[in-house]
Amino acid sequence: MDFGLVLQTDPPAGKVVDLMRRAERNGFRYGWTFDSAVLWQEPFVIHSQILEHTERMHVGTMVTNPGTRTWEVTASTFATLNDMFGNRTVCGIGRGDSAMRVAGRPPNTLARLGDAIDAIRDLAEGREAVVDGTPIRIPWITDGRLPVWMAAYGPKALALAGRKADGFILQLADPYLTERMVKAVRRAAEEAGRDPDAITVCVAAPAYVGDDLDHAREQCRWFGGMVGNHVADLVARYGEHSALVPDELTAYIKDRHGYDYSHHGRAGNPSADFVPDGIVDRFCLLGPAEAHLAKLRTLRELGVDQFALYAMHDARESTIDAYGARVIPELTA
Repeated sequence: MDFGLVLQTDPPAGKVVDLMRRAERNGFRYGWTFDSAVLWQEPFVIHSQILEHTERMHVGTMVTNPGTRTWEVTASTFATLNDMFGNRTVCGIGRGDSAMRVAGRPPNTLARLGDAIDAIRDLAEGREAVVDGTPIRIPWITDGRLPVWMAAYGPKALALAGRKADGFILQLADPYLTERMVKAVRRAAEEAGRDPDAITVCVAAPAYVGDDLDHAREQCRWFGGMVGNHVADLVARYGEHSALVPDELTAYIKDRHGYDYSHHGRAGNPSADFVPDGIVDRFCLLGPAEAHLAKLRTLRELGVDQFALYAMHDARESTIDAYGARVIPELTA
């Protein structure tokens, strides 16, 4: 199993770079950042510094979207980083939640997302792609490699990930939902004539190593609020108690009332007060290192290839170090 660290690009940018260096020293192979231009600093500028100051770490977005940048710009940016630092990037992409809504635009359609996945990958690897009706190719790319991993929850998105993406990003760590969604992605891949085992599965969620569970829950409750934005979209589309979307994912948002993106992804987010303890426990990894190991072993058995650790809490340095000392060695040996 691989491990990644997920951070917001809050200023100062140097702190983000330092945390990624710390993560690499502790055995993390991937460094991920949010991508929402209004809420945080520009990730790709910071990615260049992470790549400059690490030796092996792969860097990517968790997640970008097809709407805030044109597809050739996204492809060229990744390709430039790869040309400078040796094919060490991953394009994590989704419909766009905070990045689009904060700017007053709705998330992208799945049809647009599917077209973007193909175009961004092709362009970044030096092939021709059609963008807004125009065939284009980036001529200076000669040896590019850009895996594109798609974030998804709902049935149509999961099917799209299986048909198109090189990897599947699931932003929660509940074993029941993980098993169900990984099976859906792999089923869609097989139906599309692809090798389902070739799709990398990345589970991303907050992890907090410590014995005070009540405090850890409060530090990670924001995550249920963030996931709740996507769940609310699914309920609006499919209704409550739909056979297509499990109650284990949707039931907890019944008391959700709006969302303030100014607190997005932050401990103490008041928009997450509707999230019960049980959801925090299911979606996140909390408690002593042994509890993390037990859950991660279960996820690995379900086909998870990477755990990406959200570290937006008051114990991020100690959690990174605890993973390096007590978790990663056990699961990468």
